[in-house]
Amino acid sequence: MYRDFTNFGQLILILVLTSLVISVQGKHAKPFEVIVGGRSSQVEAPISTPIAEALKPLIFADQRLAVVYPIIQKFKKIITSDPLGITKSWVGPDICKNYTGFYCESPPDNKSALALASIDFNGFQLSAPTLDGFLDQLPDLALFHANSNNFSGTLSASIAKLPFLYELDISNNQFSGPFPTAILGMNSLSFLDIRFNFFTGSVPPQLFTEPFDALFLNNNNFMQRLPDNIGSTRAFYLTLANNKFFGPIPRGIYKALASLTEILLLNNLLTGCLPYELGFLKEAVVFDAGNNLLTGPLPFSLGCLEKVEVLNFAGNYLYGMVPEVVCALGNLANLSLSDNYFTTIGPICWNLIKKGILDVRKNCIPGVPFQRSIVECVHFFQQPRYCPYRVTYNFIPCWLPNFKSPPLAATISDLAPSPS
Repeated sequence: MYRDFTNFGQLILILVLTSLVISVQGKHAKPFEVIVGGRSSQVEAPISTPIAEALKPLIFADQRLAVVYPIIQKFKKIITSDPLGITKSWVGPDICKNYTGFYCESPPDNKSALALASIDFNGFQLSAPTLDGFLDQLPDLALFHANSNNFSGTLSASIAKLPFLYELDISNNQFSGPFPTAILGMNSLSFLDIRFNFFTGSVPPQLFTEPFDALFLNNNNFMQRLPDNIGSTRAFYLTLANNKFFGPIPRGIYKALASLTEILLLNNLLTGCLPYELGFLKEAVVFDAGNNLLTGPLPFSLGCLEKVEVLNFAGNYLYGMVPEVVCALGNLANLSLSDNYFTTIGPICWNLIKKGILDVRKNCIPGVPFQRSIVECVHFFQQPRYCPYRVTYNFIPCWLPNFKSPPLAATISDLAPSPS
């Protein structure tokens, strides 16, 4: 750029400024021309190396990465704590290779493109007041894992616009507010983990009709009656533990017999008697309903859970005999019935006690150590106890060569169908 200085005062000023620039920039300065009275002379221009680097154009491997670059940089600015120095790598255009926690792949709609496909922040201990404007603005994201950070706020409804997101894990953070209903209707989402946060209110019953493989909702502050349509879930893993769900375990849970392998209902406020229909959860490996307010006998139908390894009903108000058919389960590794009011066990169950598989401490079983006092037991049984469908509790709805059960009464017409 050229300018013609004819005023002597202006000439002196420009020469002084040029001298200062040259002394600061030294050998890194570049020449430019100053024209004085029609004559030109070259001096050094004030373009420093850092500025020159900043002015270089950013070259991205794909336009899709150019789109998410400013989104990442904006999110970086709101991070309030980064004890592991994770964000120091979030510099420059090479997101796929250099940015810790970011991973790229070809998106489903264009196999020749390269896009930000997944984020794994697990254990990074990052703190930020929100994920809004970041998570919901990454159009090609398929997986987002952010376990064990200090993210807070709520989830933006815009998350529903992410077409490829199928795994969302924001567990062990500081999120609050109601259940993020925006995730309902996201046909791509199959894995939801919001454990160990501060979500409140109720869980929409529609959640159990969505095509999830895993639902981890435990350790929040959900307070509601356990939804009657819980059996409609197609999930393999369903964890509702450590909330405030109340009411009985719905009899319709048997409808999930083809999928559920792990059911965690412990540490809630569940009441009522155990439904006979639990025996139809033929894929169950873990069933845990410990530390609730459940009562009644243990259904013999549990002896049909041939794959089950862990059964936990400790810390309830269950009573009666511990069924031998349950103790005879072939894959059983842990049967926890402590802190109840059982009164009778047979030889098969005795054998499990000796092996350390069965725990019946704090019950009312004569001759077994570490039981409740007689006073406690008498006081409990002085109160009237009633369970509906009592006829079903001794019925075994599957064929077991060493056990038989009496036929169900013909008057019981609304029971779950027998498994084929």
